[in-house]
Amino acid sequence: MQQICDKCGLPVDLCICKEIAKEQQLVKVYTLRKKFGKIVTFIEGINEKEVDLKALSKELKSKFACGGTVKNSCIRLQGDKRESVKKALRDMGYTLEGEE
Repeated sequence: MQQICDKCGLPVDLCICKEIAKEQQLVKVYTLRKKFGKIVTFIEGINEKEVDLKALSKELKSKFACGGTVKNSCIRLQGDKRESVKKALRDMGYTLEGEE
């Protein structure tokens, strides 16, 4: 007998809860100039209870070949990656701030 998802009621292999969670989040992407003139790209607004921020951060870091971290429910990437991060997040199914 197949397992049923508690949230959506579909079989676990067809579960759409993660897709719905991505669409409901309003993500904000911006940059700040930090110490020594370094630019850091911030990604905020992703609920860490519904999405694994460390896994998402790891995926973005490997995709853009940069360093980064997760602090205070915010992903920080080294360098100005605003446009490429916005495009990647759109492709993953997230809703960006200002694009509702």
